[in-house]
Amino acid sequence: MKKILVTGAAGFIGFHYVQKLCAAGFNVYGIDNLNDYYDPTLKHARLHELSSLRNFSFEQIDLADKAAMKDYFARTKPEIVVNLAAQAGVRYSIENPHAYVDSNLTGFMNILEGCRHNDVQHLIFASSSSVYGANTTVPFDEDHGVDHPVSLYAATKKSNEMMAHTYAHLYRLPCTGLRFFTVYGPWGRPDMAYYSFTNKIINGENIQVFNNGDMMRDFTYIDDIVESMVRLIDHVPTPDPNWSSDAPSPKSSDSPYRLYNIGNNNPEKLMDFITYLEDALGKKANMEMLPMQPGDVYATYANTDDLHDAIGFKPSTPLKEGLEKFAVWYKRYYGL
Repeated sequence: MKKILVTGAAGFIGFHYVQKLCAAGFNVYGIDNLNDYYDPTLKHARLHELSSLRNFSFEQIDLADKAAMKDYFARTKPEIVVNLAAQAGVRYSIENPHAYVDSNLTGFMNILEGCRHNDVQHLIFASSSSVYGANTTVPFDEDHGVDHPVSLYAATKKSNEMMAHTYAHLYRLPCTGLRFFTVYGPWGRPDMAYYSFTNKIINGENIQVFNNGDMMRDFTYIDDIVESMVRLIDHVPTPDPNWSSDAPSPKSSDSPYRLYNIGNNNPEKLMDFITYLEDALGKKANMEMLPMQPGDVYATYANTDDLHDAIGFKPSTPLKEGLEKFAVWYKRYYGL
């Protein structure tokens, strides 16, 4: 089976993806810098779960470390690279912008160079629904322009798409970018709303509800994300014969490059999301209504037709069902 490098292997999506790949028989190499953006205890707990997998090996490496990344690629020679490591979070990018440059730009540059010089067959990389920025035409389609980001996080993710296209063009490196839409589920990130809301509801603290609850999100359950990603491994992009330089589509190219939305294609009202979470936890939330925060967008909504056409699958787990599964994990993990 192919050798696959997964960056951000101790992260939320990386953890689930490594499990899925190992179950499918791939030889999986994982790296992560184990930073303290959120409590590293959770990252170590994920790694502990992965440690029993015989076809998985892990090293602690920072993507921004050029020498370490060059050495790692030379030693391991991965055939497929899946880049999930990144500094995440819209609001944190306002507080600590330099972290996003180091990880999302410098780190991604080192990934591209490693792929270029080591004959990687396919680079799959995480982008984000945040790239749609000030665009208000929904559902968001990969053909839409994304030239107006409203957070530095979004700007770095759009930059990743442009950098990857450059390497696809110059070096014929097949690149697939994935625009994730609000991923949630067990073993998730504590900075995400569903997780932080859960912490506060359980502890009887107020939850901050922005834009007075008038927001919509396309929540995507983690199992749907990793299923899509596994199916995309062998769906290596090739130049699009219908691509025209006179009317260039952003989602494909005359180079081996492709972008896909991965979302549930079903935006949910924020207040309905809170109700589902209350039901799953068996406890009511104390809500503090606040105005819209800088960098936030009113709604996310993915058109996933292209994803379905490519791999015969699209996310469909209902939000209520997914939150119930998260609540079961949360109570077990924290011994409640």
